[in-house]
Amino acid sequence: MHDLQALQAFLDGAHVDDAVFALRPDYRALLIAVDGLVPGPSDETSEALLREAEAAACALLRDRTVADIPHVAAWREAYRAFGAKPQRTRNSLEALLRRAASGLPRVNRLTDVYNAVSILHQVPAGGEDLDCYRGSPRLIRATGEEPFDTVADGEVVIEYPEPGEVVWCDDAGVTCRRWNWRQARRTQLRDETTAALFVLDVLKPMTDEALHAAADDLINHLSRFAPDLRVARRVISPDRRS
Repeated sequence: MHDLQALQAFLDGAHVDDAVFALRPDYRALLIAVDGLVPGPSDETSEALLREAEAAACALLRDRTVADIPHVAAWREAYRAFGAKPQRTRNSLEALLRRAASGLPRVNRLTDVYNAVSILHQVPAGGEDLDCYRGSPRLIRATGEEPFDTVADGEVVIEYPEPGEVVWCDDAGVTCRRWNWRQARRTQLRDETTAALFVLDVLKPMTDEALHAAADDLINHLSRFAPDLRVARRVISPDRRS
């Protein structure tokens, strides 16, 4: 169990490398550490929220393509800046928007909630099991030697990022590749997760006000099934690094 002081200390140790800000000076990360979650599989509440997100995505894409959405376009540019091809490795927001018409995945209550919030606020969002972390999160440009545990063809494998790739990591290895493309198996949210880290990744034209509105919405939804939720949050930006 993590009290509020421990959650804040975990976030205080988080870091975004100068090389990432040099790549995108408009980048901001809002980190939310929570404990006291009531874990469980997908349920009626998360189902209703996903259906709302699916309807919102369909309305958003009625008269435009996914690539025309401003925040998606900004992330496509960011991916190109470190050598990734956005047509092959899509940021998490774009990937969800493209799946919405045929139905978003139903994973578990926590994952369903942050996926829905991601679409409703048009912001890439990730969720990790905080108890599986080794040290605080860091966003860096990889050397190419950091291990990333994933699944390929049904088997657990260790992969490595490309040198210069933007990755979230902790002391044990990569937790999310290509900024917000694919999360590691080790820290993924599970039905039994009671403490979590949520990461909202933002570029211009998204404003700080819109970023905090997305975070507030996420926390409110989590609090509905976790009335004793403990929450710490922190924004990391070029002018707010400590």
